[in-house]
Amino acid sequence: MIGAASDEIWDDGAACGRFYSVQCLSGTNQGDPEPCTGDSIVVKITDRCPPPGCQGTIDLSEEAFTAISNTDAGKINILYQQ
Repeated sequence: MIGAASDEIWDDGAACGRFYSVQCLSGTNQGDPEPCTGDSIVVKITDRCPPPGCQGTIDLSEEAFTAISNTDAGKINILYQQ
């Protein structure tokens, strides 16, 4: 399970190799069905995710995303902690 860190997390590359616990909080689109599975996962940061696509978040690999959310959601709000 891997992810790419936004600049806020990236820490000039120091975040590479760090592990983060990640949990889905909600979908980003109002009215969509709840995408979260309720599970949490641990991902290893292996890359940087540059703006504007990533701001204050972790871009999850497909394997990591599907472990905590329905893939139809596209984007989700997450809670993460090192």
